[in-house]
Amino acid sequence: MPTEVNAGLATLSDQLILATVLLYVFAMIGYALDLGFGRARGTGRTVAAEAGARAGVAARAAGAVQTLDRPSDGGTREEDASEGAAAASGGDRPAGGSPPAWAARAATVAVALSVLGWAAHLGALVTRGLAVGRWPWGNMYEFVVAICFAAVTAFLVMQARQPVRFLGAFVSLAAALGLGFAVRYLHVQAGPVVPALNSYWIAIHVTAAICASGLFILAGVAGVLYLLRGEGPSRLPSRAELDQVAHRAIVIAFPIWTFAVIAGALWADKAWGRYWGWDPKEVWSFIAWIAYAAYLHARATAGWRGRAAVIVQLVAFGCLLFNLVGVNIFLSGLHSYAQVP
Repeated sequence: MPTEVNAGLATLSDQLILATVLLYVFAMIGYALDLGFGRARGTGRTVAAEAGARAGVAARAAGAVQTLDRPSDGGTREEDASEGAAAASGGDRPAGGSPPAWAARAATVAVALSVLGWAAHLGALVTRGLAVGRWPWGNMYEFVVAICFAAVTAFLVMQARQPVRFLGAFVSLAAALGLGFAVRYLHVQAGPVVPALNSYWIAIHVTAAICASGLFILAGVAGVLYLLRGEGPSRLPSRAELDQVAHRAIVIAFPIWTFAVIAGALWADKAWGRYWGWDPKEVWSFIAWIAYAAYLHARATAGWRGRAAVIVQLVAFGCLLFNLVGVNIFLSGLHSYAQVP
């Protein structure tokens, strides 16, 4: 491993991170405009138009009932009743239910900005690694940057397979805040890692943990939205769909996290001569594993759905976040080489 750092590439990496933050912020604005003024989920109309149509249907249905209660001079009760039924079925929907054209353009621009931000994010990781000649997740700054990259990657891949654009504003916000936190409080100059991290296991154990964490973040965002969503008309999808998105992400992430824990034990045996030593990082990794296992077990055997399952999932997500960040900042142990400034 080279002992000298390529200062030019290290500086370029830092600049690309700043560009990534800006791109994610602008993407978040585009997603927010699409969410606020675009089409309602599965209806092809704006949510405002949907709510107005529902109010109009209720008023017309009430008028139909009143018409049935009194004779009509120019028609029959059957004709009035059929008109009320047609109104209640939505046959007389108000015009202007289509979303504004700029809302659709905002969504397209938001996706494009997300892809550009992802490319800049990838460039920041690659140039950081090339600058020091190693895998670019050897300290807390690099680790948080990589986790944010994994979260955005998970969102873009899922968006390519199913319509989850409604998550875009929140994932972009989480990534921008995570990168901002890393730059402001965790940034260290590019340099070599401590001898304990100078191993091929960093490419196996840490990479698996990063990939799983990105998917867990996606599930956590969906879980928070589930709790925030009301029962009435909303620009968010149904709670059932949010629950399904979170569950699918966890089903993929959990075996990857399991592999990361096992790989960490194997690395510990090679580095310290034992598989398990009750180090805070080891303990909290296992706690997070147990919490997510409890979530999956409850859904598979007890048939937990809805709010109870989401709460368990968010408790597990809290354990994961503390393990990823809190342990290295607040606790001391064999994993305290994270170079937190």
